[in-house]
Amino acid sequence: MKVGIIGAGQLGRMLALAGYPLGLRFVFVDQSPDAPGGQVGQIITGAFDDADALGQLADCTDVITFDVENVPVEAVREIAERTRFLPPVAALESAQDRFVEKSLFGELGIPTPRFERVDDRAGLDAALEKIGLPAVLKTRRLGYDGRGQAFLRSAADVDAAWDRFGDRPLILEAFVPFEREVSIIGVRSVSGETCCYPLSENVHEDGILRYSRSPIADPGLQAAAEAHIRVMMDHLGYAGVLTIEFFVHENHLLANEMAPRVHNSGHWTIEGAVTSQFENHIRAILDLPLGDTASRGHAGMVNFLGELPPLAAVLGIPGAHFHGYGKTPRPQRKLGHCTVVADSGPERDVALQKILALS
Repeated sequence: MKVGIIGAGQLGRMLALAGYPLGLRFVFVDQSPDAPGGQVGQIITGAFDDADALGQLADCTDVITFDVENVPVEAVREIAERTRFLPPVAALESAQDRFVEKSLFGELGIPTPRFERVDDRAGLDAALEKIGLPAVLKTRRLGYDGRGQAFLRSAADVDAAWDRFGDRPLILEAFVPFEREVSIIGVRSVSGETCCYPLSENVHEDGILRYSRSPIADPGLQAAAEAHIRVMMDHLGYAGVLTIEFFVHENHLLANEMAPRVHNSGHWTIEGAVTSQFENHIRAILDLPLGDTASRGHAGMVNFLGELPPLAAVLGIPGAHFHGYGKTPRPQRKLGHCTVVADSGPERDVALQKILALS
């Protein structure tokens, strides 16, 4: 059986690595013939909206998924009608627009920061009257890893942000003085079997995930996050891995955004869970029984940005597992990651600090 993946980045590569032991083969569509997925499968070269490339993918695979959420929805509607396409197009469409996404959270009773739609400068002023400062102005589309957003503290910040983003549809969100950021990763199969991983605590630098730790010893937050993601997956008729990122404020969860795909904050599951998020995504879209999502101990993950640390130094840290993506170095580019698994939280944290010092 062949699985098609739109996007041949590191997430697609890790999906293929998880699927090969199951006897599966993988074909990608990506505009770069040198993308990481090419290390483990065939790449059909083409943009994500290239009808010919997508048609070739549909013709040679049994199911199609994706490793990025900026796949043009109109481009995949046609292939979704002729080949199984999962997660569903509705999930992809909802996650691509921050206003639509936040509105959907609200419809389903999932708390979010206060937000207002912004279509013009008058709309921004009106939104600021309602929400006040500080606030965060974001582009509604194509914003990730800290891109497409500006923190507003004063009127001067408002003018500067409008000069940057005023030509695009926007959303204004209330700034949340959160205690920490967490994410829940859930997985649902075609037939509706559902399970969730332990919450991850995530630390970002310049809008990019730096490291994650799991599990979080807070049963209340875990239960609330699981309830929220199950509601979302059921509503969307979901199949595959879904991630929701939350702010924790006064011990309550406020949904920030969702990703209808395997997620950077779940990389710890490769060695730190009984079944990784990547294998479970493949199982889910093929409607196979889902694997156990329990932790194997106390796990963490560090992203390697811009350059890779010395391999020997990383592997000399007890419990460390090195993952390099084979990408050309570039400032702030995700070139690899390291997971660590330990018997206790303090042991894991010591190892994480050693890895961070190397990177």
